[in-house]
Amino acid sequence: MKKKIIALPKLNNLTPSMESTALKLMEEAGELAQAIGKFRGMSGERSELEESEVMACITDELLDVAQTAVSMMFVLEENYGVNIDKALDEHMAKLMRKGYLVDK
Repeated sequence: MKKKIIALPKLNNLTPSMESTALKLMEEAGELAQAIGKFRGMSGERSELEESEVMACITDELLDVAQTAVSMMFVLEENYGVNIDKALDEHMAKLMRKGYLVDK
C-alpha cells in the first residue's frame, strides 16, 4: 500500500479551541477550493500563471489544510482525551472494510 507520510508540528504560539480550529479548517479548505477553481478558470477569470506556479499555490493551500487538521488532532488529544493513534487504526480498518484500501 502506498502512503504519503507527513509530520507536521504542534503550533506553539496559539491557543486553539475545537471550534476555532474547525472554523480555520473550513477557511483553509475554502482557500484550497478557491485556488483550484480560480486557476482552472471556474471563476470566469483567465489565469496568467504557469502550470508550475498554479501547482505550487495549490500545494501551499493543501498543506495549510493539513496543518490545521493536525492542529485539531492536538486539540482533541490534549483537551478531550482522544486517542488519535487508535482512531487512525480504526480509520484504516474502515477504509479496508469499504474496499477503498486493499491490504496487499
